[in-house]
Amino acid sequence: MKRVAAIDCGTNSIRLLVADCDPATGELKELDRRMQIVRLGQGVDRTGRLAPEALERTFAACREYAAVIKGLGAEQVRFVATSASRDAENRDDFVRGVVDILGVEPEVITGDQEAEFSFNGATKELTGRADLARPFLVVDIGGGSTEFVLGDASVRAARSVDVGCVRMTERHLVHEGQISDPPTEGQIAAIKADVATALDRAEEIVPLREAATLVGLAGSVTTVAAIALGLDRYESEAIHHSRISLAKVREITDRLLSSTHAERAAIPVMHPGRVDVIAAGALVLLSIMERTGAAEVVVSEHDILDGIAWHAALDDE
Repeated sequence: MKRVAAIDCGTNSIRLLVADCDPATGELKELDRRMQIVRLGQGVDRTGRLAPEALERTFAACREYAAVIKGLGAEQVRFVATSASRDAENRDDFVRGVVDILGVEPEVITGDQEAEFSFNGATKELTGRADLARPFLVVDIGGGSTEFVLGDASVRAARSVDVGCVRMTERHLVHEGQISDPPTEGQIAAIKADVATALDRAEEIVPLREAATLVGLAGSVTTVAAIALGLDRYESEAIHHSRISLAKVREITDRLLSSTHAERAAIPVMHPGRVDVIAAGALVLLSIMERTGAAEVVVSEHDILDGIAWHAALDDE
């Protein structure tokens, strides 16, 4: 087992995972996982520079993470950063600060590397299971986009398309500044049409229907799983690697699309920030399952952060 630390620094948040990894067996034992909102990308599109206060928030989080890493004795640290840190005029200030605090330089990865990290993070623990056939199709349903990565032991094809739970909600479910509660049939049809077009684009690169096992990541998928499991509170261990049938996803999606804000908010596992966007997110998941012919989705709580950890372990070999 190799003790490693992985840091994923995005536009909005910075996340840390310290874990013991065994590349030979695919076992990852999580020791510490945490996240802070630092808004590193604050104003960078407008000014072309990382704001001093954004840098200080990020460095404060890095100092906290450095203490955790030292306390747990991680042997290897890998820091992956958003493209905002690459494009900013004062990126050297960011790099210098991170190196001073953590002793490693932030690394801006390519889209292909991001796909590989996400795929490995989601599937590394699944590769030895005889009950799950390959190839895997990893689907990461985010707020603004959805990533599709198909692979066996490694990535065969990947593509990102601009459909996500927030984008679909804002584009189709907001009328005169208010979210429809519940959506109309016409609004639901518009989302379905948008997702279908996006899936057509994804299929230009990724042969979605070749997938033998569908693996779903991110909040829309994990929330649908938590509802399907009937949990009284969000339990990551129960959700991780749960298998939710197409029929159950369809039932939950129909329920969410026909419910009011208050009814969705009353669901025990519902995060307050997901109440207004979960219906669209569930519909994206359902559309993907119907397009691929998947009878179920295998839900993973592990993602690109876990993939970074695996690569840190391999780098140390």
